[in-house]
Amino acid sequence: MSTATELKLSRAVTAFSLTLLAMDYLRTLGSAAVSTLVQKSGLNLPFSLGPKVTTLDGICSLYDGTKRDDGSPVSIFEYDFSEQSKKNIRPLATNALRKLRITRHPDVLKFMDAVETDANIYIMTERVRPLQSALQTWSSREAQEKEDWLLWGLHRISVALAFVNDPCLSTHGKLCVNSIFISPSGEWKLGGFELFSNSKEDSPVLYTLGGLYPGSSAWASPEVKKGGWSVLKEYDPTVADAYALGLLLHSVFNPSLPPPATSHPPHPPPQPSSRGSIPASLFPSFKKLLNPNPKGRLTVKAFLDVGMSETGFFATNRLVKVCLGLDNFALGSEAEKNAFLRTLKESATSFPPEFTSDRVLPSLVSALEFGGASAANILPLVLQFGTNVSPEQYPTVVLAPLIKLFASPDRGTRMALLDHLSEYADRLDKKTVSEKIFPHLATGFSDTIAVIREATTKSIILLAPKLNDRILNNDLLRFLAKMQTDPEASIRTNTCILIGRLGPTLGYHTKKKVLVPAFSRALKDPFVHARVAGLMAFMATIDCFEAEDIATKVIPNIAYSMIDKEKLVRDQAFKAVDLFIKRLESHAITMPETALTDVSDGRVTLPEQATLVNSAAGAAGALAGWAISSLGKKLMTSDLQTSIGGGEGTTGRPSSAPPPAVSLALGGHNPTSPSILSAPKTMSAAATPVASPTLQSTSRAKGMQLGANKVPSNIAAAVLAEQWAEEVAESVGSENPWGNDDLIDVNADADDWSAFEGAPSVILEPKPLAPSSNGSGLHGHAHMSGNTALHGSFRLNAPSNPSSRVSTPIPSSPPPNAGGWDTVSKTPSPAPVGHTISPGMSKEEKAAEMARRKEERKQRIALLKEQKKNTART
Repeated sequence: MSTATELKLSRAVTAFSLTLLAMDYLRTLGSAAVSTLVQKSGLNLPFSLGPKVTTLDGICSLYDGTKRDDGSPVSIFEYDFSEQSKKNIRPLATNALRKLRITRHPDVLKFMDAVETDANIYIMTERVRPLQSALQTWSSREAQEKEDWLLWGLHRISVALAFVNDPCLSTHGKLCVNSIFISPSGEWKLGGFELFSNSKEDSPVLYTLGGLYPGSSAWASPEVKKGGWSVLKEYDPTVADAYALGLLLHSVFNPSLPPPATSHPPHPPPQPSSRGSIPASLFPSFKKLLNPNPKGRLTVKAFLDVGMSETGFFATNRLVKVCLGLDNFALGSEAEKNAFLRTLKESATSFPPEFTSDRVLPSLVSALEFGGASAANILPLVLQFGTNVSPEQYPTVVLAPLIKLFASPDRGTRMALLDHLSEYADRLDKKTVSEKIFPHLATGFSDTIAVIREATTKSIILLAPKLNDRILNNDLLRFLAKMQTDPEASIRTNTCILIGRLGPTLGYHTKKKVLVPAFSRALKDPFVHARVAGLMAFMATIDCFEAEDIATKVIPNIAYSMIDKEKLVRDQAFKAVDLFIKRLESHAITMPETALTDVSDGRVTLPEQATLVNSAAGAAGALAGWAISSLGKKLMTSDLQTSIGGGEGTTGRPSSAPPPAVSLALGGHNPTSPSILSAPKTMSAAATPVASPTLQSTSRAKGMQLGANKVPSNIAAAVLAEQWAEEVAESVGSENPWGNDDLIDVNADADDWSAFEGAPSVILEPKPLAPSSNGSGLHGHAHMSGNTALHGSFRLNAPSNPSSRVSTPIPSSPPPNAGGWDTVSKTPSPAPVGHTISPGMSKEEKAAEMARRKEERKQRIALLKEQKKNTART
């Protein structure tokens, strides 16, 4: 052998050794590491290996895994023949892969994918676990429950074997505990297809390699033990599987007992004493399956027929009946469906949890999608069986199908969903309800069937916490407003109750806009209980109303219900009013006694009442007392020594009379031009009229025109406006910017705002002067006599003692939260001369500005005096 050949052979051996070591290493790693190394080696697996579950017969290893596409759980069967001693098992692994791939049956292990290499074969199937481990789990269950589960499993295996033997004309060849697996739903699945053979094949594995499979003698029939596996070619394909089925019956019912004596030569028939836990009804068929004579042996199909007879051991098993009913549910009549559902409901608690959650529940959900009258009976069972589902799987297994059913137009399905909404509403999330359920649910508000409309209305209270703000405060309220006009009285009543329960969850502005109109509409409903519901809704949402709304909106709307024709409504109305009155009383206690900042300034003075009046007569007496006390307190001793009006020919005028409605148009000037808004501080209450040369040729009716004065009108108006602005500026920053005297004399009708605003022009009367040393000053408001208004004119007099002047108050009180000059009167006022004092100025800046203005005022007053003297000389 050449050196080059030896080198190539050495490299090949080394590569093969490394491959073997790598495969051994891969089996010891987790799924992530295995996947990574396999991909690096160029092998792309469609799954990720998980933990190893068990080893089957020494030639196959079972792993848990996950599918790469969607992460779903799967099982992986690995056949490793990398070692020289396992080379002979490769044909068995190849046969298992080929037969499992082409054999499709509900009771046969479901093939999904496979990977085949020179040293390994991986077969991916649905997630299963070995029957052996399940038998250990069920060993602690009750005898009857265990027996039902075993019979149900044997029924599924018998169906699968009958399918293999008859339609497929094949022999399984390896029926034992290790060839049966349990699905997540608890169903038994037939696997172990290593010896699966058809006699018509060229080289059937069973006939040639059957004896090489480890432990094959344990399930071999007597004829096989006598003439080898090739003898099976002479018999029906079912004879070997029927004998193995009899041995399987014994092993699952008596796992702790040795194989029956008939499995060994001379193959005596089983005795009743050796029955163990095998059901008595099953024992005769069990003996026929173990008949040593192949021609007299009971076939698998015959065994299945005996068990499915009317009183057979399979037909009377409750799990078998449930599975058959689920499989044929869509084909049954309504009566058969209802009878099956009643049976299912009665025995639901005795089913294994995995059977109900993984076998019964999916079938019921599938049947529910068809709708119909049976939907009302199916949905409660779906929810009942759904309690066994884990919280992680519940949204997928139970909720997802139910959410899809809301889109169904079938009324029976919709009613069933709404009637049982309380059982699954808590498990729904906010996004699902708002986006997937409510759009379909809203169609129920406009349904032509009243029962659907009412059920839809009632269901909202369960879904309201899951609705988003837009639906809750907008879309839903539109539907409920429509429901309040529904022809059905019960729907209108339930709608009002629903709005009352939703009230606290609504937005602030929505509460103010919706609640009072909605409940008030219910109070006008012709149905008695709807009106009662409106009153109770008002009471239930009392915390949603502010005190002002209670006083101005709620109580007025409830008031007329106190004289309702129905006593039930009247009684509830009085309770509601009492509740709201108490709320107002509690609120009133927290309010201040007055809204005025200082009650000592004498603006409005009313007598203090020791107690509240309780009758109409007492109220009338109290009102009379108020009027007398008010007038008496305003007339002080100093006031009695003053004269009300001055001037020759003046007549007395009641203090309560409004001022004369005389136009103050400025001698034909624009009404917006400066006018006499107030008299100067030192104006005499009894001003002596000064005749003007121009007045001698004019009518006496024009005596109020400014042209009658000796002083030019523009100068007088400017000076008065300047004084007005300065006096208001002086009040800024003080404790009471409006002065310490009454702004309006409550005893004088002339100071009433209605008469004041109704006059053609506004006359702002001066503040009363303090009594001077000569006793000529007035205390109180100066009033113009009627004659003076017609014949006299205002005269500007210079003050004899400037220090005796008092501040002139702003003639009107501004409305709350109003400020500035524009709030003093509705008529335009002259703009103040000079700079204005901004509220944002500091105290030092204000004081400097006031000092400057006082100096300017003194200079202007001196100028005015000089002008008066010059005018008098001329």
